[in-house]
Amino acid sequence: MSFDPVAFRRRVRLLLDDHAKAFARPVEDHALLRSQIERGEDIHSRHTFPGHVTTSAMILDETGRYTLLIRHRSLGRWLQPGGHYEMPDDLEASALREAVEETGLQDLALDPWHRATGLPIDIDSHRIPARPERQEPEHWHHDIRYVVRARSADALRPDFDEVEQAAWHPLSILQDIAPAAVRNMQRLGLVGI
Repeated sequence: MSFDPVAFRRRVRLLLDDHAKAFARPVEDHALLRSQIERGEDIHSRHTFPGHVTTSAMILDETGRYTLLIRHRSLGRWLQPGGHYEMPDDLEASALREAVEETGLQDLALDPWHRATGLPIDIDSHRIPARPERQEPEHWHHDIRYVVRARSADALRPDFDEVEQAAWHPLSILQDIAPAAVRNMQRLGLVGI
């Protein structure tokens, strides 16, 4: 399957527009990503600076009251599973792949809301510290986020090359990590709080 960077940028721009309308977000919220798209930058490549696309999964249990987080090895923080977009995946598949890789859970599925709307639950641009050992300057991750449901209580088998730990937490912990995503999930009735 071939990858078309122009089509990818077009897809991300449409997602930005549709997401902004659906969740009443100002266009300025994603000014850097929009400007990178307009300049024709390879936002799909992890080697594009000042920023590039990542995807992540807000993994919820069946009740919608707990979320599965990983303790990120290089950042030393509890975060939702996610990582760099890898072509030619679609964005939803990229988020799901990262969730499976980092937690070891196999029985995961994208929340049906995404299939019905074609939208992510959140799009967030955040600064990543420089990593000189990888020749990476300080840069931005334009994170496209999806709600993923754990359909069973399989044993966690985290990828210890990437993460220090994986554990279930009360959903309220996401308020500090991804407040817009939590607000959107609550507004749509996707969570149990």
